[in-house]
Amino acid sequence: MLKLNNIHHAAVICSDYEKSKDFYVRVLGLPVIRETYRAERQSYKLDLRVGDGHQIELFSFPDAPERPSYPEARGLRHLAFEVDDIEAAVKALEAEEIAVEPIRVDETTGKRFTFFFDPDRLPLELYEK
Repeated sequence: MLKLNNIHHAAVICSDYEKSKDFYVRVLGLPVIRETYRAERQSYKLDLRVGDGHQIELFSFPDAPERPSYPEARGLRHLAFEVDDIEAAVKALEAEEIAVEPIRVDETTGKRFTFFFDPDRLPLELYEK
């Protein structure tokens, strides 16, 4: 039987590498593990640490096609980040002029959450611990 231990990483393809790098590193505060430029593909790959042992791989590819992004589309729905204090996290995002939806309560868990978007309109969620 297959045994999966954890989620290792999520991969994100961006349209503007420098803008997305600034967003994920400076705005969200994710530490850089490594940055690689692959000249043969005209592509960057930026490995970012999320918490203990998790990663986001940020890719850039020339002329990558757009992907429909709305909540009920097939495929990856959103990427969620756990935070200790959702109100403080929202204030930090809003200080960067990032629009954040009103905080809601998960009907199943009773935990508070909200959504915002990365530079390519990928839906991101904050979920209070």
